[in-house]
Amino acid sequence: MQVRAVSKHLPISSQKLRLVIDQVRGMYASEASVVLAHMPHKGADLARKTLESAIANAENNFELSRQDLIIRTIVADEGVSLKRVKAGARGRYKPRVKRTSHLTIVLEEREG
Repeated sequence: MQVRAVSKHLPISSQKLRLVIDQVRGMYASEASVVLAHMPHKGADLARKTLESAIANAENNFELSRQDLIIRTIVADEGVSLKRVKAGARGRYKPRVKRTSHLTIVLEEREG
């Protein structure tokens, strides 16, 4: 049984989010939640919220135990980019790209 949770338009670049999610890939879901809670990165909090949502989906919708869940796949894809400008020196402007990302977490019940 696979359970899925998706968070879209997270206000962080996918590159920064991948640094965080690479630390918890393949871990037990409850253990990964504790690891993410103690990481000082912004992406760790965003990933933890999505992971807790996936765990809640598994418990409430499919009646699975929290201790039996393993992170099967965790992926951070690029979202839309907001293009903004900021005033620069001598009447010029400097482009700013505010990147977003989409986070997908798939949990699976441990076999055996």
